[in-house]
Amino acid sequence: MSQSISIKENFDLSEFNTMGLAAKARYFVSIRSAKQLSEVLKDPKLHTLPMFMLGGGSNVLFIEDYSGLVIHADIKGKEIVHEDQHEVHIKAGAGENWHELVMYCVEKGWGGIENLSLIPGFVGAAPIQNIGAYGVELEEVFECLEAVEIESGNLRTFSKEDCKFGYRDSIFKNELKGKYLITSVTLQLQRQPKVNTSYKALSEKLERDGIKDPSIKQVSEAVIDIRRSKLPDPSEIGNTGSFFKNPVISKQEFTTLQGNYPDIPNYKVGDKVKIPAAWLIDQCGWKGKRFGDAGVHKMQALVIVNYGNATGEEIWDLAQRIRSSVKEKFGVSLIPEVNVVT
Repeated sequence: MSQSISIKENFDLSEFNTMGLAAKARYFVSIRSAKQLSEVLKDPKLHTLPMFMLGGGSNVLFIEDYSGLVIHADIKGKEIVHEDQHEVHIKAGAGENWHELVMYCVEKGWGGIENLSLIPGFVGAAPIQNIGAYGVELEEVFECLEAVEIESGNLRTFSKEDCKFGYRDSIFKNELKGKYLITSVTLQLQRQPKVNTSYKALSEKLERDGIKDPSIKQVSEAVIDIRRSKLPDPSEIGNTGSFFKNPVISKQEFTTLQGNYPDIPNYKVGDKVKIPAAWLIDQCGWKGKRFGDAGVHKMQALVIVNYGNATGEEIWDLAQRIRSSVKEKFGVSLIPEVNVVT
């Protein structure tokens, strides 16, 4: 193996996950290219180990120490792979900071991802989760990605159709979970962008600021202001942002719920209805609750926090208790948005 690749043992992951959990990896390696990744995967000493690709650690919950190899994606770089008078196709390494990529594109005047400003984490994690916020999802600007197959060490390109995107979902969270490691993502952005202000909180924020015809930079700035007012900074208190997905239920189920809770907030999603998970959790009395160093944020019920020395097991136990209470009160199942690693 190349001398530039350093395999570390019993590695503390506390600075590599935004929940701040002091889990350890049996082995840890930071890779800077797809070639290095292939080299690591073909090492006979490591090939039989369970493997996990770690980006910015903003959507990961380590319940306990990881008994395999944690591969930290440190693949940097941005390049334009195609452009014309209408579009720019930009390829970014999996180890690029997502928000910094958004800011780079906004400053260039390339539209499409401004609503996804200030989402924490690395570029490589974005398609796994099909990240979304304020009326926009990644799949709307996604062109393709490159990923290395763990079994063979070979590089493969995935189209949008290949990724099977869904609401906070993709093929990489289902049938291909743990089988590929993403190395780059290519996005298709617009030179003459049409801003999306359909999300109520965003349109209201722009209206309050007296902005009637917003630029992508003004949309980005509004999103950043909203997120900062609602979500805690992981550098100040450990968290993974939204812990649960907003549940999507049938119209019939919603009608029944609305009969018992007339003020329940909701959003139409095709022939179904989306309900804010934060509202459900808040109605169950969890907001601001603390149990040792594990708790629910005082300003945002959707965020579970680590006040200092909580373990992953304690965080997960709290999440399970929240899910049980919501299910009991509303008959609605909450699905974790975070990637739970055991």
